[in-house]
Amino acid sequence: MANSQIWVAGEALIDLVPQGDSRIPVVGGGPANTAKALSRLGYKTSLIGGISADQYGSMIKAELSEVDLSFVNHSPLPTALAIVNLDDKGSASYEFQLEDTATFDFRGNWLPSGSPEVVHIGTLATVIEPGASELFGWASKLDSKIVFDPNIRPSVLADNERYRDAFEKWAQISDVMKMSDEDLEWLGYSAVNQILDLGPELLAITHGASGMTGYTTSGSVSVPGVKVQVVDTVGAGDTVGAVIVEGLIKNGISALAGEKLFEVLSRAAKAAAITCSRVGANPPTSAELE
Repeated sequence: MANSQIWVAGEALIDLVPQGDSRIPVVGGGPANTAKALSRLGYKTSLIGGISADQYGSMIKAELSEVDLSFVNHSPLPTALAIVNLDDKGSASYEFQLEDTATFDFRGNWLPSGSPEVVHIGTLATVIEPGASELFGWASKLDSKIVFDPNIRPSVLADNERYRDAFEKWAQISDVMKMSDEDLEWLGYSAVNQILDLGPELLAITHGASGMTGYTTSGSVSVPGVKVQVVDTVGAGDTVGAVIVEGLIKNGISALAGEKLFEVLSRAAKAAAITCSRVGANPPTSAELE
């Protein structure tokens, strides 16, 4: 593994995925998927989150065997659940069971001290209270590059204004952000400069099968999507986030523009396509991408 130290903060939960007339439990959660993707790219990656002592928690630990779990808060509370629904194109939507779970029990008394090179933070851990405020207080004191993926979930917090307030708070302490064009639209932003003005130096916007665009104050770079037979889209955006973190580690943030940014986003598009060609969040290894 590379020596770079990466922490991924947020939830590892269980997706209940439709299979025939029933549902099967699959380890999910955007941050867990990102941590797994980074580990498969060869980076030592630590998960900062809660894992239950229940049977689902055991599944999570087994699935994340490549990820460092030494900072995990092991808890008797239950695992959070996401009930997945897939449309005829394989795109996923979610219903959640989150209240009083180990997954979102973020507290300052167990969050780790120190500052790694990069911290990736995202999805529901940034909006589910009271853990989100605890996590923000911790993150805002870090001397690390912060990569933020809001991964908007209106089914959890339907209040657009409250969601936007939480989003902007995190954006202001972030160096890099990754979000979808659907996230941007739902939050009510009409221009990417409204996001860049909040503070991040790089904003990557994904456009589903059409690819993605990276924006900096010096301009934008777009890459096309990679055509693939889609099985489902679970974990595709999380895979993109992992490759962007890889690009940040390898190049530094000041170099992520122009041709270098094009290379990183092209690699991210290829990685996301591989994830979409497989069931669930099953990101590629570095060898598969070379």
